[in-house]
Amino acid sequence: MTTSDVLLTADAEGVRTFTLNRPQAYNSLTVELKELLLAGLTEAAADDSVRAVVLTGSGKAFCAGQDLKEHVGLLQAGDPAPLHTVKEHYNPIVKTIVGMPKPVIAAVNGPAAGAGAAFAYASDLRIAATSANFLMAFANVGLGPDSGASWTLQRLIGLGRAAELMLLARTVDSAEALTLGLVGEVVPDEELAARAQKVAAKLAAGPTVAYAKIKNVLSVAAESSLDTALAAEDEAQTALGATADHTEAVEAFVGKRKPDFQGK
Repeated sequence: MTTSDVLLTADAEGVRTFTLNRPQAYNSLTVELKELLLAGLTEAAADDSVRAVVLTGSGKAFCAGQDLKEHVGLLQAGDPAPLHTVKEHYNPIVKTIVGMPKPVIAAVNGPAAGAGAAFAYASDLRIAATSANFLMAFANVGLGPDSGASWTLQRLIGLGRAAELMLLARTVDSAEALTLGLVGEVVPDEELAARAQKVAAKLAAGPTVAYAKIKNVLSVAAESSLDTALAAEDEAQTALGATADHTEAVEAFVGKRKPDFQGK
C-alpha cells in the first residue's frame, strides 16, 4: 500500500482501492486531493495489473464534494483557480472513471454530496453502507450540477427523479437509493469494505477485456440510434471473439472446468 496525506492507495488480487482520506473534513475535495485522484485513476487505467478499481472514503463520509473553505478562501484572495476546477479537475476525473477500461466500484461508506456523489454515479457499480446517503446540493449554494451528474444521474434513475433531487436538493438515504436504483446493494456499515473487495476481486478475475467493451457499448447505446448501437455491438463482438479470454471460456465450458481469464 502506498500512502499520501489525503489519498490512500492499496492493491490486492488485481484490485486497486483508492480511499479519500480527509475524514475530519468529510473527505471534501481540495485541489491537492483532486490532482492526486486524477493522477491515480489515470495510472490505474493504464496499468494492466489493475483489473478492477474501488473508490471509497475514510471515516464517516464517502465525499462531501468541493471543499468550500478552500474554495471561498481562494475566491476572496482573487485566485482564479476555483473558476477553472470543473474543467481542470472534475471533468477529467469523471471522464477517467467512465472511460476506465476495467470495472469501477464505488463503496459508498457514508454521505456523498455534490461532486462526491457524482463520482459514485459515474462508477459502474455502487455498493452502499446502511449509513450512506446522497445529496445533490448544488442549488443550495447557487450553482448547477457538475462532475457529469447531469449526464449520469438521469441515466440511473430517470430525468424526472434526477430533476427532483437536483432542484429540491433532497437527501436520499440508502434505503431509498436502493429503491430508486441509485445503488445496486446496501450492506451493514461494518461489512461494506469486505463486500466491495469481494465483488471487485470477482470482477478482477473475469474477462476484463470484455468488460471494457461492455462499458463502451453501453455508453454508445445510451446516446445513439439502434443502428449505431447494433454496429457498436457487432464491432465489439468481432473483436472479443478473437481474444484469448473467449477461447479460454469456450475450452473451459467444453472441458467442464472454471476458466482462467487473463484479460487478453
